[in-house]
Amino acid sequence: MHKLLIATNNAGKVKELQELLKDIDVQLLTPADINLTLDVEEDGTTYAENASKKAIAFAQASGLISLADDSGLEVAALDGAPGLYSARYSPKPGANDADRRIYLLQNLKDKPQPWKAHFHATIAIAKPSGDIELVEGNCHGEITHEERGSGGFGYDPIFFLPEHGCTMAELDMAQKNRVSHRARAVINAMPILRKIFGLENQA
Repeated sequence: MHKLLIATNNAGKVKELQELLKDIDVQLLTPADINLTLDVEEDGTTYAENASKKAIAFAQASGLISLADDSGLEVAALDGAPGLYSARYSPKPGANDADRRIYLLQNLKDKPQPWKAHFHATIAIAKPSGDIELVEGNCHGEITHEERGSGGFGYDPIFFLPEHGCTMAELDMAQKNRVSHRARAVINAMPILRKIFGLENQA
């Protein structure tokens, strides 16, 4: 069976991507499955650069076609911040997701509401040869002033989806995987994956 490496060490992303990619007829592997320890510095100036850097590094280290993503939360009132730095958005050493949410809300407290925002994801699919394909996905919503829900990860508890009347963290996995930025990027990635693996006729 064809093999695809999910090129991330983020457990939340692994879980989402495994669910999103379950319908394609390939064996999904994680770095842990193949005993690969690789920490790629995300020092690019765009989502595409970071996603590409990760996908190529994992593909060349493993010899497998690899899929990586780089994603971020962009808040209009903060001129697009935290953006590329969403995973590192806190002055607190060793900050966790909750610390980053608190810091974001602190920076928004004097800004007029609603706090419009969107999640962005860029997915890179790389071959060991270095060939790469890129796709994107976005999910629009607002930042809410209080956390709601226990699902998801990152900024999900404060990302409100007006059309659903709830935060991203209040959706179950199946619901989130119909509307999220990463889900939309994966939808755009599917034709590329099917072509790479010769599965164009797969429904």
